[in-house]
Amino acid sequence: MATKPRAVSKRAAKSRQKTPPDTKIGNGGETHQLATDTVLTTQQGTPVADDQNTLRLGERGPALLEDFHFREKIFHFDHERIPERVVHARGYGAHGYFETYRPLTELTRADVFARGGERTPAFVRFSTVAGSKGSFDLARDVRGFAVKLYTQEGNWDLVGNNIPVFFIQDPIKFPDMVHAVKPEPDRAFPQAQSAHDNFWDFVSLMPESTHMLMWVMSDRAIPRSFRFMEGFGVHTFRFVNAKGKSRFVKFHWKPEAGMQSVLWDEAVKINGADPDFHRRDLWDAIGQGDFPSWELGIQVFDDDFADRFDFDILDPTKIIPEEIVPVERVGRLVLDRVVDNFFAETEQVAFCTQNIVPGIDFTNDPLLQGRNFSYLDTQLKRLGSPNFTHIPINAPKCPFASFQQDGHMAMRNPVGRVNYEPNSWEGADRGPREDPVRGFTSYAAEEGGAKRRLRPSSFADHYSQARQFYRSQQPLEQQHIIEAFTFELSKVETPAIRERMVANLRNVDEDLARGVADGLGLPQLPAPSAPAVEPRDDLAASPALSILANAPDSFAGRKIGLLVADGASAAAVAAVQRAAKAEGAVVEVIAATITGATLDDGQLLPADQKLGGGPSVLYDAVVVLATEPGAELLATQPPAKEFVTHAHVHGKFVGYTPGAAPLFDAAGVVPDDGYVDVQRRGGAKQFGAVCRSLRHWPRLVPPTG
Repeated sequence: MATKPRAVSKRAAKSRQKTPPDTKIGNGGETHQLATDTVLTTQQGTPVADDQNTLRLGERGPALLEDFHFREKIFHFDHERIPERVVHARGYGAHGYFETYRPLTELTRADVFARGGERTPAFVRFSTVAGSKGSFDLARDVRGFAVKLYTQEGNWDLVGNNIPVFFIQDPIKFPDMVHAVKPEPDRAFPQAQSAHDNFWDFVSLMPESTHMLMWVMSDRAIPRSFRFMEGFGVHTFRFVNAKGKSRFVKFHWKPEAGMQSVLWDEAVKINGADPDFHRRDLWDAIGQGDFPSWELGIQVFDDDFADRFDFDILDPTKIIPEEIVPVERVGRLVLDRVVDNFFAETEQVAFCTQNIVPGIDFTNDPLLQGRNFSYLDTQLKRLGSPNFTHIPINAPKCPFASFQQDGHMAMRNPVGRVNYEPNSWEGADRGPREDPVRGFTSYAAEEGGAKRRLRPSSFADHYSQARQFYRSQQPLEQQHIIEAFTFELSKVETPAIRERMVANLRNVDEDLARGVADGLGLPQLPAPSAPAVEPRDDLAASPALSILANAPDSFAGRKIGLLVADGASAAAVAAVQRAAKAEGAVVEVIAATITGATLDDGQLLPADQKLGGGPSVLYDAVVVLATEPGAELLATQPPAKEFVTHAHVHGKFVGYTPGAAPLFDAAGVVPDDGYVDVQRRGGAKQFGAVCRSLRHWPRLVPPTG
């Protein structure tokens, strides 16, 4: 039975003139007026009269094939998902700009470096490598750091990672490496984890992966945020200036907010509490105007240095320590805008290492050469057409013209009769022509030699830089590496694989190998594996490789979790909020209910998170504000005790009011120098200052003896 007509607004009444008067809804056939100024259409622009019911023969009869709206709608739905990336499937992106500090014309003719202070539009996609699109953010994994710069001479894609080296030296091993780290094919797990037999079997048989393993087992592989990690171009490229002179260059992205990672136990708990932790962090930071930024650094060197360097500059498993070739900061990357649509931009963006511009060129790094082939081929499979550059996120922002035509989803085709060159037509009919002066010209490197399948002997030292990396870490970071190897190898079911990996680690560092062997309960250390080249023991430690040695001494961009109980001091809340603002930090309120807590001045403090939904692992520091009765009530709730316990064991700085003592007692924590009374005079300001150290490190140092 029809319902009684409802009163409608003037706007709704006006909209009836533009839309069909009635829309059938549901099984009852009720008639409702829809207030809208926009007419629903098919993709062809045909207005739709009924989007609730398919076209049928009779009231209960079969559906009709002529229902073009339904067929178009379900056809598009069935094809909403494009094949996800084989690697780097879980990604998140944002728009911004790159600003050059000064002209670099003495080094390169690249237009993006031609004028100081000029801003070039940019899009950046961060990602994990091993997991699928639906995996979690805090996997122990390499992070992709891919930058697309829309320069005035075409798109330049610097497709890198947050680790400057890679697992393999030759691209022919890339499918094997990825297959090994992905879920095992017979059981389809584990997801986004390398802690399984296949991965460790592969890398234990590939000594060239050892240096990369040091990085992946370090805290670099569990960053606190995309905003607090470095990025690297990985490979050695060339700069070529207007005179044709070439120098080698390596690219670095240095986070202006400093580096920061989480503890492994935090990562595990964050994945359960918020599997979108990194995505949310980037989205929130940009939304709050705390724009993430990195400085672009370059290491530039010539052939003479390349010939003298201890390792082959074309080996992608090696670095050039910053102490040997300093990193010069030449520009700044800022992300200041989130995407309008995740699929259209972050998911459809296509990065290709082959996308370079005049003034930047390749080297014979074999892995780079392989990537140049693979990436373009991959885009055809993922995006379904050679016309993926017609998608707005991939299109250049400078003038462009070619004779490419047709193919699936061609949005642009040549205009007029000519679609080839050379041609003899004149004027506008002739189409674009090459420009020997402005156009890209490959550096005229002299090459020669027999065609052979081989690995250069200069690539044969697989352990020396791995040893250098480990010995460049501070003791706590070394302990984390030992624990990471131990955890990963403890998930390996095959004893021979565990022993083979420990045997490889003996070529890196005896203490490292012994720590892992003890953690695995091996009865004795296996004999060291036979290295292709005896590892060197004379490489100086590189402080630049340590996160802790390069702490930012700033709490800017970080987050404080403020656990508040009813009756808490309003003055203390205000003092903490002022202190956080002064440090450039954000405060998030956690209370027993999402409604919030009523403070001692009678005002309601709204909550951002309900207790249990905002565990302390989501925050860089925490504050507990409660009276004794309020703390006693919190002490009866397991999430409140876990909030305090986890903050303590993870080395967080803890602010508190004296009334919080019953909660601390119930949680079994004993306040130390990392606890600050924020209620006393100047306490909140002191709390903000100590948070600049990010953690109370003495609490995390393992006991000795």
